[in-house]
Amino acid sequence: MVFEEIGITFSVEPSCILRENDAYPGGEWLPGAVLNAAANCLTAKPGRSSDDVAIVWRDEGKDSEPLNFVTLEELRKKVCLVANALDALNLAKGSAIAIDMPMNVNAVVIYLAIVLAGYVVVSIADSFAAPAISMRLKISETKAIFTQDYILRDDKELPLYSRVVEAKAPRTIVIPVRGSTPIKGLRADDLSWEDFLAKVNHAKADNYTAVEQPAYAFTNILFSSGTTGEPKAIPWTHLTPLKSAADGWCHMDIRRGDVVAWPTNLGWMMGPWLVYASLLNGASMALYNGSLTSSGFAKFVQDAKVTMLGLVPSIARSWKSTDCTAGFDWSTIRCFSSSGEASSVDDYLWLMGRVCYKPVIEYCGGTEIGGGFVAGSLLQPQALSAFSTPAMGCNLFILDNNGNPLPQDSVGTGELALDPTFLGASTTLLNADHHEVYFSGMPEWNGKVLRRHGDEFERTPDGYYRAHGRADDTMNLGGIKVSSIEIERICNRVNDAILETAAIGVPPLGGGPEQLTIAVVFKDQSSQTEDLNQLKLAFNTALKKLNPLFKVSSVVVVPSLPRTASNKVMRRVLRKEFTQQPKHSKI
Repeated sequence: MVFEEIGITFSVEPSCILRENDAYPGGEWLPGAVLNAAANCLTAKPGRSSDDVAIVWRDEGKDSEPLNFVTLEELRKKVCLVANALDALNLAKGSAIAIDMPMNVNAVVIYLAIVLAGYVVVSIADSFAAPAISMRLKISETKAIFTQDYILRDDKELPLYSRVVEAKAPRTIVIPVRGSTPIKGLRADDLSWEDFLAKVNHAKADNYTAVEQPAYAFTNILFSSGTTGEPKAIPWTHLTPLKSAADGWCHMDIRRGDVVAWPTNLGWMMGPWLVYASLLNGASMALYNGSLTSSGFAKFVQDAKVTMLGLVPSIARSWKSTDCTAGFDWSTIRCFSSSGEASSVDDYLWLMGRVCYKPVIEYCGGTEIGGGFVAGSLLQPQALSAFSTPAMGCNLFILDNNGNPLPQDSVGTGELALDPTFLGASTTLLNADHHEVYFSGMPEWNGKVLRRHGDEFERTPDGYYRAHGRADDTMNLGGIKVSSIEIERICNRVNDAILETAAIGVPPLGGGPEQLTIAVVFKDQSSQTEDLNQLKLAFNTALKKLNPLFKVSSVVVVPSLPRTASNKVMRRVLRKEFTQQPKHSKI
């Protein structure tokens, strides 16, 4: 019904919707189907025309200028031009091609062109330092990469191409931020954007025959941190976009003619999600190239007449503290949506007050899911910072202390598990054993092994779900999932006086995004002379190499780290202790 509603077309129709197949956890979706997800984005949906707006955008600093628009037909031509230029690189079909740049019109065009032409996108966040870029390029065996010379934010030029070069990236196509400005210092094999496009025979540039593929063919490789320190490489298929679009249709009520804004990046799953959830539903995508915590973005939301605004909770907190949204008319917004981290009741009550108390649809899922497993709904009463329903097509279980599912709809708190039968979920990992990561050691329900997710959830007496952070050793910092081990490896080397550290994501009192706390054990505890302020500063400086967005909120001195009988650090014990009442030296 949903595929018909949003107008999905197949070059070969599936033989059925779902069939049992032991090779696919939970069953095989759309067996026999052949399609191209990008091609589906570039055709007008029922009731829409090729002249309708596909993307509305504006650059920072041009807030008083008219908006920029890209129609569906203009987008199709741009994508076809890039797809033809990609073929001129003479890469084998199915090759991995990375994107490391802000989410602007060019990034969206490149993303769709890679998928349309039968290659595989490698998603890399533009905030990553060179080592993180290099690791992802190696894992995915990337053959080429698109980037910009730099990122423009608040009139500052933040180097990007130089980071890609430092990462020893393969052939790189570099887009100048300032239009036709020549790019200096290109490596011998690298191409400017202009030279890349010049490879195309312009008599054929406006058209491209989509590479139709089986439903489970890879379209995108995204990364999600695990507990081993190396990011999991998660392939998306042509099925995953259908999950993203279905969630947007069902939970955020994204309709034909809507304008959807969700500040994000193609390096995170919400970037591709935004592309598919908007375009496959016949809506326009709203992109702002600049700071989100300025009045410029607030004015863009007003001028673009955004109908659904997605965000991470830390953005709402910033808007509330600076009041930068004051004076702007956001009355076209029908709902907000929130994902990426735990939200604060106070912050979201304030946010809803900006638009006559339109609801915030909470949305929680994962890169390996292609969307959400639990969400809110405009068809149900909503509670702040809570979820009212499993996502459409999903079935949730909360495990008791013995690892067994609680009776469905019963009150309780525990690790969350998922019924494996839901559209769009991953079936393989490039650099890890998929079964070991998601299914090994999990209980059965109705003859099916449940799927591990790793979040701790509560089902409340009034029927809502609340998230309580990670149940394993990863944490969520500013919407970025990261392994504790990755952070600890860096912190352990900051000072010779440190014996070991534990990185913990601690939710603040009153709710909100997790804050990074570092528990420190010193080698000589009898003569502790370390300045904890200086130590925190040193941690923050060192962590910039991992991600410039990570920031230590507090440092806690402990005599030792709690461990299991097999010597594994019990970070959950520390998280509970620090959340309730820190008892140790802290700064």
